[in-house]
Amino acid sequence: MRAGKIIAYIAGSILVLFGVLLVLGSTGDQGSVGWIVFGIIIGVVGLVMIFLASRTSSKPADKNVTLNIDLPGNVNMDTLSCQACGGPLKPEDITMVAGAPVVTCPWCHTTYQLTEEPKW
Repeated sequence: MRAGKIIAYIAGSILVLFGVLLVLGSTGDQGSVGWIVFGIIIGVVGLVMIFLASRTSSKPADKNVTLNIDLPGNVNMDTLSCQACGGPLKPEDITMVAGAPVVTCPWCHTTYQLTEEPKW
């Protein structure tokens, strides 16, 4: 929930409370009709604030995840080939699924996860 919504709920609740208190307080011996009208107006403004705060929807923003790989200086690039058929793979054949790199071979349509072997 955003901070603006929380503030609107709190301010609306306070206005409704004061509106009810003004209406109840004006019904005594020293009360006047003006305070009743003022209390009703404040209560209605508070209810409108609460209603509008509940109607506004916060749309989740579309999140694009970009994975940048920082390679050390001395890197020899090997060509990737399919484990099943030996066909050459392109970078377009690699996708990220649930945080893991997955390869789909365009030749035999085999799908498998890429694993990195230890460097020692």
